[in-house]
Amino acid sequence: MMRLRKLRSSEQLRSFVRETEVNVSDLVYPIFVIEGENIKSEVPSMPNIFQYSLDRIDEELDRVEAAKIPAVLIFGIPSHKDERGSEAYNQNGITQRAIRHIKDKYPYLLVIADVCLCEYTSHGHCGIVCKGEILNDETLPLLSAAAVSLAEAGADIIAPSDMMDGRVASIRQALDENGYINTPIMSYAAKYASAFYGPFRDAAGSAPHFGDRKSYQMDPANAREAMREIEEDINEGADMIIIKPALAYGDITERARRRFDLPLIAYNVSGEYAMVKAAAANGWIDERRIVCENLLSMKRAGADRIITYHALDFAGWIDE
Repeated sequence: MMRLRKLRSSEQLRSFVRETEVNVSDLVYPIFVIEGENIKSEVPSMPNIFQYSLDRIDEELDRVEAAKIPAVLIFGIPSHKDERGSEAYNQNGITQRAIRHIKDKYPYLLVIADVCLCEYTSHGHCGIVCKGEILNDETLPLLSAAAVSLAEAGADIIAPSDMMDGRVASIRQALDENGYINTPIMSYAAKYASAFYGPFRDAAGSAPHFGDRKSYQMDPANAREAMREIEEDINEGADMIIIKPALAYGDITERARRRFDLPLIAYNVSGEYAMVKAAAANGWIDERRIVCENLLSMKRAGADRIITYHALDFAGWIDE
């Protein structure tokens, strides 16, 4: 009889043969920075996640630094929004100012700058709108301008999340032409039109004011199409790839890992975070074990790094 249980008989043995591990160095922590002063506002649908004004953001960044989390993903929430999302590429915009502050005070922290228009547009869509249609090609110059402004502010990595066709090539060209040839692109290549994004839209104030994003974000039913999206972004110059969401799309991460050799990042999104927090608050689950198991599943599927709102909690548990 084959006795596979022999290798599970003690924690020492289980640890010795363990195939996959999650470390704090694998994690990226998203941070929301909002225009204004003396603001620390909890997101109602995301317990323990806050919007910070720039004068208070160090409260969170100090915790990130102490936890030795290597990277943050910055989302800015401007006070002014218009149809073209002009604050996305304003050199003195809230996101740009936040990046300059972080790179000045926390120079060893990697700053990933999300590039999209949804937080900055009056209509909440990720591109220019004309007669109810989200225009692809007309949006690309604005995304490119935003990418350049964020690189100029000091962003280490540019992460376009808009899902417009051709945006990686457009951003790569703009970065190169402006002297940022060494700034890598971490593309949200396989970003699905998911119901798991609801709490994020509360946090970022980015819910669309009409319709939905199904004409540009991916259909959750499609897996082969995700490989085409990833391959196209790589061909256009992407250096790293994000798959979003993570939990319900582990099969996409696994397929991508088997096919592509560049770094893969799984985004453990807001709805996934909120469900765990809600169940834990009701005493239905063991939060620590569930979070660790969820993150482990993402690494096991093939993710090299994980963007997660659980990062600070996880880091605290590891230190205990």
